[in-house]
Amino acid sequence: MLTPFLIGLTVFVLAVFLGFEVIAKVPPTLHTPLMSGANAISGITIVGALIAASSSSPETANILGLLAVAFAMINVVGGYAVTDRMMKMFRGGKR
Repeated sequence: MLTPFLIGLTVFVLAVFLGFEVIAKVPPTLHTPLMSGANAISGITIVGALIAASSSSPETANILGLLAVAFAMINVVGGYAVTDRMMKMFRGGKR
């Protein structure tokens, strides 16, 4: 009999391998548009993490929710910084 933890761990490991294979095959010219899409997904993650962090019990959910909010915010801020830097490369000089 499989426990829920073992099922979740299996899904996580498969998602890591699949994500690595998909991202490794993306050409460099498409990374910036994909980063914008990842920022939108991270925004959804932040909402879910805030809901998890606001639950009154147990403490584990609060801690994991707080960690999820922190990591998703790092992803969003980093994504926007990279996108802004890429867009500055395409802008002309001062007019």
